[in-house]
Amino acid sequence: MIAASTSGFRDALPTGGRLLGLDVGTKTIGVALCDAQWTFATPAELIRRTKFSADLERMRALVSAQNVSGFVVGLPLNLDGSESPRTQSTRAFARNLQPLGLPILLWDERWSTQAVTRTLIDADTTRARRAELVDKMAAAYILQGAIDALTMG
Repeated sequence: MIAASTSGFRDALPTGGRLLGLDVGTKTIGVALCDAQWTFATPAELIRRTKFSADLERMRALVSAQNVSGFVVGLPLNLDGSESPRTQSTRAFARNLQPLGLPILLWDERWSTQAVTRTLIDADTTRARRAELVDKMAAAYILQGAIDALTMG
């Protein structure tokens, strides 16, 4: 089930369990996890994309190992809120996660990469290290925004 709103997503979730945040790119997937109480999101790992079947198996393993109860997938909208080919690709990725049987929330990620990159630059992180960190940190930024919205209502 792909939720259209935070309330629909929250209603579809079982009680407790961690959420998995995803920043889906063409070459990598940034992954973040939150605690079971939905307090804070933490960058977890960077998955190098190959075939979707391999991506799905990695997600299945994370769901099992981390007691994940739902997905928050960053939705890359254009700055004016319109959709692009990348938005459609991300929607297809989310649909392909449905066999895992967990609720999925698509979350606006328009400013995530820029915010994380700015933070890393401010921390004087090298360009090479930023490239390593930005996707999983963007996933944490996306997930944190979603859990903040989920716990406010």
